[in-house]
Amino acid sequence: MDTIASRFGHHLIIGLDGPRLTDEDKRLLSSLKPAGILLFARNFLVGVPYAEMVEEVRALIEEIKNYTERSKLFLTIDHEGGRVVRTPPPFTLFPYASLYGERGEEVAKAMAVELRSLGLNVSWAPVADIHSNPNNPVIGPRAFGTTAEDAASRAERFLLALQKNGVFGCAKHYPGHGDTATDSHYELPVVELDEEGLRQREIIPFARLSEQRVPFMMTAHVMFPNIDPKYPATLSEKILKGILREELRYEGIIVSDDLEMKAVSDSFGSSSTLAQAFKAGCDMFIIARNVTRPTDPVDVQLSNFETLLTQEKGLEDTVEKARQRIDNVLNDIPMHPVELLPREVFREHHELMLDLCY
Repeated sequence: MDTIASRFGHHLIIGLDGPRLTDEDKRLLSSLKPAGILLFARNFLVGVPYAEMVEEVRALIEEIKNYTERSKLFLTIDHEGGRVVRTPPPFTLFPYASLYGERGEEVAKAMAVELRSLGLNVSWAPVADIHSNPNNPVIGPRAFGTTAEDAASRAERFLLALQKNGVFGCAKHYPGHGDTATDSHYELPVVELDEEGLRQREIIPFARLSEQRVPFMMTAHVMFPNIDPKYPATLSEKILKGILREELRYEGIIVSDDLEMKAVSDSFGSSSTLAQAFKAGCDMFIIARNVTRPTDPVDVQLSNFETLLTQEKGLEDTVEKARQRIDNVLNDIPMHPVELLPREVFREHHELMLDLCY
């Protein structure tokens, strides 16, 4: 049944409470039928035999399918390497992308094999930011390089290897989080580049990945006042529609970074902000549900969505076009069986990890 809730759910990727569905998880999955799920470390059993952990993941995914009544959906995870890894042992803890050098394709293949075995089909990687500011507290070694060309070429090869092995990738954090000096998890960073400065450096890796038809492009909760003095990138029509859609001719899904991050969480309390995000070009929204609040943040955004559909004239067409882009990628997404990997596979991947570290 097509309801307001399920219509909005088609634009959502949400986090779950734990390794098994809570009553609240079941309520949200049943009513919203979200197009995607984001797994965190809290969704995996730790300190149990490998086979038991994998069986719990299999059961969790089956429950998600049942409650959403979806046979195909985006099963996603942040899996960059370094500190941005959610899977427990024996899954390989690869180091930061800055250490991959010319072996990024090997790492991407290994990551895809491991994620695929958990039934996952989207990794929020590669980072396409450039490590252009040594004082950056959030990107740093997560970037593939300190120059535009290194970051672009290495991220491109990583993406293609990831997708060749059955896991869709995402270029993040458009139009560039590398030159910030603050962390958007806690406050809104500001970058003083103008359009020309952006084109000459930060945007180059995103342009390269757009040419490769990367399925997802994740927005940065970053303010570029010399380009848009009013809105951060996630809400900026100039940055998303003007540059990304029209100039770079990107046709995939534009997805917001987590709406619970402090850089935007307060402003996303209103329907007008959600409407602005759609108008700017966002197709999907991540709500990680990491923060405990009296009202679930998903319910707040659902209320906003219902309000904007009734009050914002002309927005229906924008929302429908976003839905079509989501469907185009969803139709192509592979669904993988959850299965155990042989010990030899992990041994080979761990050896690669050690080679990169030493």
